Amino acid sequence: MTSPNVVSIHSSRKPRAFTLVELLVVIAIIGVLVGLLLPAVQAAREAARRMSCSNNLAQLGLATHNYEFSWEHLPPGTTNPDGPIVSEPVGEHISFLVRLLPYIEQQGAADDFDTSQSVYSADNAKVRSYQIATFLCPSFPFSQNEDETAGLTNYAGCHHSTEVQIGEDNNGLLFLNSEMTYGEIYDGSSHTILIGEHLPSLQSLGWASGTRASLRNTGTMIGGSSDPFGRSMDEPPAQQVGGFASEHRGGAQFCFADGAIRFLSESIDPDVFAHLGNRADGEFVDDAM
Repeated sequence: MTSPNVVSIHSSRKPRAFTLVELLVVIAIIGVLVGLLLPAVQAAREAARRMSCSNNLAQLGLATHNYEFSWEHLPPGTTNPDGPIVSEPVGEHISFLVRLLPYIEQQGAADDFDTSQSVYSADNAKVRSYQIATFLCPSFPFSQNEDETAGLTNYAGCHHSTEVQIGEDNNGLLFLNSEMTYGEIYDGSSHTILIGEHLPSLQSLGWASGTRASLRNTGTMIGGSSDPFGRSMDEPPAQQVGGFASEHRGGAQFCFADGAIRFLSESIDPDVFAHLGNRADGEFVDDAM
């Protein structure tokens, strides 16, 4: 029982609320923090995508080595009764990526592909449209061409050191009807590009086609995305092959003939880059590049 002499004292002060100004200041601070954080998050995501892309190239390099171990020569860059190759859906045009299918755990796709027929035949239409993750850079937003008849690839074999058509006299490692051995890489496998990144157009003939869709040269400097969404421009003339490019800022990744993965800057010296595409020009290339 409460004594009548005891008086309960209750504070009459109400809890203090945020003023509008304080609320706006807090919102502004949060906005600044988010603005600072987003670039870091995007950079971390791109670093992860670049690492995944590097892993794809490493798998293709290992697959090429396993092919060479089995057949005692590198896979042909493309096969056709005659040349030079024109980037049109006419001819045999079986790309080196088709030959590598069994070595990247794609035996089912390899079994579906009839190498006795043209890439563009009706019997090969189904497998030609396959979208194979190992052939795609995670930073590239597309996996098929615009009419969905061909799966794309961001990895192309190096056929020559200058801009010429794909032929049997090219000086790279993967070209028309080529069967190169490591003994023929006079400049050394650590100084010769095997495969590099490139950006296919949405009119590309796809990874199965041994045209500029899967072969490029070092006669053109390394490029980047043609627009913010990664869409390449329209196809150039059918006789043109083109060079390497990537969605990664500042350059592109390459797999050398020894299996090493190296990032080459888009500001690399043009002569040095050309030498890296030639298997036997006898030119010294500084390891530091």
